[in-house]
Amino acid sequence: MIEPNSSSKRILKNTLLLYIRMLVIMVLSLFTSRIVLNALGVDDYGIYNVVGGIVVLLSFLNSAMAGATQRYMNVALGKKDLVEMRKIVGDALVLHIIVAFVIFVFSETIGLYFLNTHINIPTGRESAANWVYQFSIFSFLASVIVVPFNACIIAHEKMSVFAWISIVDAIMKLIVIASLLLVNTDKLILYAVILFFQSSLTQFMYFVYCRNNFDECKTKHLQLDLPLLKKMASFSSWTILGNFGYLIHTQGIAIVINLFFGVAVNAAQGVSNQVNGTVKLFVSNFLLAFNPQVVKTYAAGEIEQMHILILRGCKTALLMVAFFVIPLILEAPVILKAWLGIVPNYAVVFVRLVLLLTLFDSFSSLLAAAKGATGNVKIYQIVLTLIGLAHLPLVWICFELGWEPYWAQIIYLIIILILQMVRIWFVCRAIELSLLIFYRKVILRCMLSIILATALPLYMHIQLSPNIIHSLCICMTSGLMLMFFALFISFNKDERAKLFYFIRNKIKKGTVYGR
Repeated sequence: MIEPNSSSKRILKNTLLLYIRMLVIMVLSLFTSRIVLNALGVDDYGIYNVVGGIVVLLSFLNSAMAGATQRYMNVALGKKDLVEMRKIVGDALVLHIIVAFVIFVFSETIGLYFLNTHINIPTGRESAANWVYQFSIFSFLASVIVVPFNACIIAHEKMSVFAWISIVDAIMKLIVIASLLLVNTDKLILYAVILFFQSSLTQFMYFVYCRNNFDECKTKHLQLDLPLLKKMASFSSWTILGNFGYLIHTQGIAIVINLFFGVAVNAAQGVSNQVNGTVKLFVSNFLLAFNPQVVKTYAAGEIEQMHILILRGCKTALLMVAFFVIPLILEAPVILKAWLGIVPNYAVVFVRLVLLLTLFDSFSSLLAAAKGATGNVKIYQIVLTLIGLAHLPLVWICFELGWEPYWAQIIYLIIILILQMVRIWFVCRAIELSLLIFYRKVILRCMLSIILATALPLYMHIQLSPNIIHSLCICMTSGLMLMFFALFISFNKDERAKLFYFIRNKIKKGTVYGR
């Protein structure tokens, strides 16, 4: 019998914990989204998405620092160097305090000016939009400071912490948001206030856990290392470019859509982002368990094991996203109507296109982690950012020509395909992984499984009338077909053996505990 090694067992265990978390959060989020959309209405929901997006637009600084902290923490933990880890935590805290200050200054100057002079806000809602903006800033700053502690949790692979705190967080959010239906005050402002307090409490819980459980976080005095601080800042400076390009696509395009079409289309984009975020939660949970192992194997010089992890992780991520994307794309009109009640204009086409984007972009974060593990990301980030930045001017030109808002997603779909090919080339070259092997074992095998699995659900979608019963049948058929083809086409014999061993082992344990 082939037994999984310790790293595979850890990945499977952490993935299982994260998926329990994800299922609870997903169910609660579905109820939360419906309550918020119905309580706020389409226009106020659109205002929150575009106004909050201005603050998120500045988050590329924080995202870059988070990636640097994660990378250096994983390497130090792989070497079991406690002194180095304490220095990383100290340096990371200093860097994040600086980032928080910079974000605050930009938000209260350039961002505030842009909000009040350029954003298309319905008449009479300007004051509410400014309140939302301020509380969005405070919520974001609370999340910036705690990033080094979140990095410690991920590096130590304590995914159960994320599971439990996230579940508590989602339950609190649902309870307080339900109060929107019972009050007569300005619900948009109340929604922003609620999210601020809920976010701050969640971040505080992560901080307390790390201080009580990790030695590198227990010290009362920051241990700074200026050479290390310089290295982390240098690494982040190039990662900033990549994150800036991504945020120009997401939040920058939301602002452009607002300028041309108003907050109603922003509401449709907000719905598509909510669906997309739920799907991404599935794959991000999986990759969250994989990423530390990829960095640690590289730091330990286990390059062959790193190749196995990357091939297996990318393949599984792509199939996991396809499992949800295929039926959601087919049955989007029925599912959105049943979920939201109110379906904003353009929401269906936005959802379908964004889900396709997610499918093609499903394993990019794992490739980014692999490239980041090498520490050489300068040219990689410059090239990817330049390609990604073409999105905004192309969209602006299309909108000036009078094209529909969904062309923003069509253009980015083409850009994503180009980005993935470039990203694969860079990463395979950096870690000495054969391009032919990657395309054959990941892309070719997975796409063949997806195409074959889509045939019957597509036929059913065309032939059956649109209702919730038929949609559920199509979704179940799609899932079963993809699992079948993935098992016997995408996965090899060794991977199937490890999967079956894991399932049998869990069933046996469940039987023992049941007694």
